[in-house]
Amino acid sequence: MSAILDRFTTALGEIMMEDIRVAMLDQAVVELSSTNMPMRLWIYPDHVHHRITHNDAIKTIHLDAHIIAHDMAKVLARIRTIAGFGRRIYARQTVVARVDKRITTAFLTEHHLQAPIPGKYRYGLFFQGELISIAVFSGGRRMQEQAEDYRSFELIRFCHKRDFIAVGGLSKLIAAFRKDFKPGDLMTYVDRDWSLDSSLQQIGFREEGVLEPQFVEIPVQSTSMSSTLEEHALSTIRKKNSGSTKLLLRFASSV
Repeated sequence: MSAILDRFTTALGEIMMEDIRVAMLDQAVVELSSTNMPMRLWIYPDHVHHRITHNDAIKTIHLDAHIIAHDMAKVLARIRTIAGFGRRIYARQTVVARVDKRITTAFLTEHHLQAPIPGKYRYGLFFQGELISIAVFSGGRRMQEQAEDYRSFELIRFCHKRDFIAVGGLSKLIAAFRKDFKPGDLMTYVDRDWSLDSSLQQIGFREEGVLEPQFVEIPVQSTSMSSTLEEHALSTIRKKNSGSTKLLLRFASSV
């Protein structure tokens, strides 16, 4: 992965406006860090199937090499935003509107690292007519221990357009959804490969538990020089992620 890693490191240095420090960890895992980057990156080659654990308090993002190879622009854009280098827009400058499945799928495909899921309800944040953020919600679920009209919903996907930081954007999207559907609570899952302590907690979400690391099947294109179809077919590798954190936002009317 050396050529891809070199490209990634160079591009990351241009974003951070400084040289990126490169170090080798166990099992050929590469660590990238810099003064301007408020986290370190651990890059895992394909043959490393488990995450390395650490006991320090340094924010660490775990990235598999194939993610960088296939979605380098998305990864760099997300790191740029986390580091605070994006174009900053404030929620008061934006307008919320419902968006359809086609627009949602296209937006998520272009800007979100995970597979696009259109969900049941979709809200977009627009700045001067331009779509800069999308939040996707599930349908409501009855909760046995709650009142008859209580409904729990899930925030399935949320992302900004590349290089944008919409300050207060998610809160505004949730407020519009809440006005329309009056949820009792809103839950979501946060990928622990990217964060152990989510920024969502700053807007009222509370940790409800942690899902253990899971093995995921990742399609990998064969690099064989053979011309046979079998050699060029997609194969898969099993990689273990860092698990997920379940977060819950309870609304005052439901307490």
